[in-house]
Amino acid sequence: MAMELNITSVSWPSLYNPAIELSIDYGPLRPMQPGGSYLVNPDDIFRFTLYWTLIFHLPFYAICGIYAFLNFAFPPSRRSITTFPLEPSPRIPFSPGSNQTEQWIKPPRPNARRSRLAFALLVILAFLFLSLTGAVMGAAVVGFVLAGVYKAGGFYMSTWVPFVWAVIQSLVGLLAIWPSIINII
Repeated sequence: MAMELNITSVSWPSLYNPAIELSIDYGPLRPMQPGGSYLVNPDDIFRFTLYWTLIFHLPFYAICGIYAFLNFAFPPSRRSITTFPLEPSPRIPFSPGSNQTEQWIKPPRPNARRSRLAFALLVILAFLFLSLTGAVMGAAVVGFVLAGVYKAGGFYMSTWVPFVWAVIQSLVGLLAIWPSIINII
């Protein structure tokens, strides 16, 4: 029985049926299963980890960036503020003899839409740039640490390993971004 092992030239994504790694039905469990694709070169491991991290990392930041862009470009109207039962009444004036609506309504600024739109564009570009930077730095760290661990152990890395670590890295990034960005916006 000829074993087809794909080690040297692995093209991205090269995902295969992971059941061959987990099931005895495909034969005795060997370090490298026929039909599997394995990574041994650290540059390939980094490349796979980078591609998967970009795929999973960028959408989270893009969604938060679009949300921030829409909030800055089209802010909610101050006249549609509703109160909740436990909040103090908005009818109480801020200072004696002043009307609360006069303090809420500010005179229009010249070019208010253009500056608001420019700021909103800067916000979404910052989100996308920071997402790209974080994905590249995270993929470099995770990819080369994985390469070192697998090389030190003498193991062959399945092409599924960078996929799984990119998902883990993106979910941890999502935990870090969501609460703080919502509080800022």
